[in-house]
Amino acid sequence: MYGKLLKSLLATLSVAICCTATAGEFPAKNIQGIIMWGAGGSTDSVMRTVTPAAEKKLDADIIMINRPGAGGALATKYVNAKKADGYTLLMGAENPQIYKVLGLSKTDYSDMIPVSLLAQGISVFVARTDAPYNNLKEFVDYAKTHPGSVKVGSTGPAGLPSILLSILKTNQHFEVTSVPYNGDGQALTALLSKAIDVMPTTYGPAREYIRAGKMKVIGLMDKQPNSQLPDVQPATTYFPELASQLPYSAFFGVFVKKGTPPNVVAKLSDAFNSAARQDSFRRMLDSKGYEYLGLSSQEAIKYLDRFRSVGSWTIYKAGGAKFSPEKFNIPRISD
Repeated sequence: MYGKLLKSLLATLSVAICCTATAGEFPAKNIQGIIMWGAGGSTDSVMRTVTPAAEKKLDADIIMINRPGAGGALATKYVNAKKADGYTLLMGAENPQIYKVLGLSKTDYSDMIPVSLLAQGISVFVARTDAPYNNLKEFVDYAKTHPGSVKVGSTGPAGLPSILLSILKTNQHFEVTSVPYNGDGQALTALLSKAIDVMPTTYGPAREYIRAGKMKVIGLMDKQPNSQLPDVQPATTYFPELASQLPYSAFFGVFVKKGTPPNVVAKLSDAFNSAARQDSFRRMLDSKGYEYLGLSSQEAIKYLDRFRSVGSWTIYKAGGAKFSPEKFNIPRISD
């Protein structure tokens, strides 16, 4: 009897030791990186540039798969259907932070763990070179005196351009004509052909057009100047009451399902943050007009919470939300 009991205890101890060793060996197999946007886009470029250095740090392969669709909701749903073990990463952008008010998904980044917020864009308003306004104040004044006549590009009600425009509109109360496109690229091409007059966008995609003198920057959606645009005044120069809502921009980050073991999250965060500090990654960011972040843990959560509040309440006040942010206990940072 005692012999059987001893064997049972030894077997249990052996399993416990084995499981503990396995948990401590992360990663023990390849990792999946699920990119929420298609190949060749901004999110794809950022993730495929930073990941090789993270792989070296982890001593494991990260198999990257593009799963675009529903504004990133398909990729988010896929990752959250997997085990919370760190072997399935969501490589995404800013979109999930407004999923709940739009009714696109029951999951946003508040339901996940940020491994690393790698970088952010610089939000700007660009206009035709012959447009009769050279800054945001002149643009708003013109739109007020010519209601509906200014054609502004959009990528849909949940897109960054719509939110940037809504931040201005809900504060200054003017009307423009919104013209939808499938992405920033199409909208910027439309601006070049004068099919539209203005496009709120990330600086990166418009950078070469601006440098070539084919379009002009009329606004920086921030509360501080930016060294990449030294001659452009931040929006708060003209509208100081927007300070609590700015900056509002695209961002790129790596996330895991909530419940992933802390030691696994820490190892992933160390790998991606280390990779983001590499010269090759920083050069890529500079070349595309992005800014380095390198945030994880509480710093990342604070960044995400502010972004979620501003985006959700802006869409709601503009009439584009299906649900009130209050339904999801999203605090109101500003009015």
